[in-house]
Amino acid sequence: MRHNRRLRWAAVPIAASLSLVLAGCTTAQLNGFLPGFEEGQPPVTDNTERVSGLWVTSWIVLLVVGIITWGLTIWAVIAYRRRKGQTGLPVQLRYNMPIEVFYTVVPLILVLGFFAFTARDQQEIEQPFAEGEDVVHIEAISKQWAWDFNYVDEDVYSPGIQGQLSDEGPAGSLVESEIPTLVLPVDAHIEIELNARDVIHSFWVVDFLYKKDMIPGKTNYMYVTPTREGTYAGKCAELCGEYHSLMLFNVKVVSESEYQDYIQSLRDKGQEGQLSSEYDRNQNLPGTGAPQLKEEE
Repeated sequence: MRHNRRLRWAAVPIAASLSLVLAGCTTAQLNGFLPGFEEGQPPVTDNTERVSGLWVTSWIVLLVVGIITWGLTIWAVIAYRRRKGQTGLPVQLRYNMPIEVFYTVVPLILVLGFFAFTARDQQEIEQPFAEGEDVVHIEAISKQWAWDFNYVDEDVYSPGIQGQLSDEGPAGSLVESEIPTLVLPVDAHIEIELNARDVIHSFWVVDFLYKKDMIPGKTNYMYVTPTREGTYAGKCAELCGEYHSLMLFNVKVVSESEYQDYIQSLRDKGQEGQLSSEYDRNQNLPGTGAPQLKEEE
């Protein structure tokens, strides 16, 4: 009884200290220093908090496991060190069923827990928007080494070239105006259809905390709702050739009126219609409709 009372009194200051520390954390600290968060601002998308929650919780669990493991290791090194005058081997511990079961069950629970929470969040993030919802349809087409964007509903497109190195400024700096830009309306449901023209690429908007592979002959989709206006860096996250590092793009989240103005500017440039698979390099892939080569008998 007295032992339980001592534990209770010890838990009170620990809980109070933990609450005080967490209350003083900034938004960046509470979200594991991940991009996509600013003090006093909403997250960049409707999915960023879910991803950061999984990240932070996983690290907390791993830190607790690490502290316990290292604590027991250090304790064993000190408690069972060889004393002066001792010779021979100490008593060996072996075939201890309770300890072996513990060492098997605990890691299994951790692995299953990480898998369950990851699968839960992935299912939510990958869930298509419900039928009848107002959705903006975008097609992003990757190519060595740039991006084309089709605004499907408005039947306009924006072609892109790979990032261009600047002759001015620091070495390796880029001409920002030459980087392809995908413009999205804020607070709108966005469905991005992802296709590749040549090799495997990966569509990654850093502040969205999510990326999706783009595989020739296969169409993937990304579902996201941008919730904060701004310009966010994007890049290819799959090594795709010599100029992979220059395969950059920007995502600009704007108001609905600015979005409509941008669409009109594409029409004014004569960029009406859609960029299609006619520019694909892999015309003999299964599913493209091209005749397939047959092996000789």
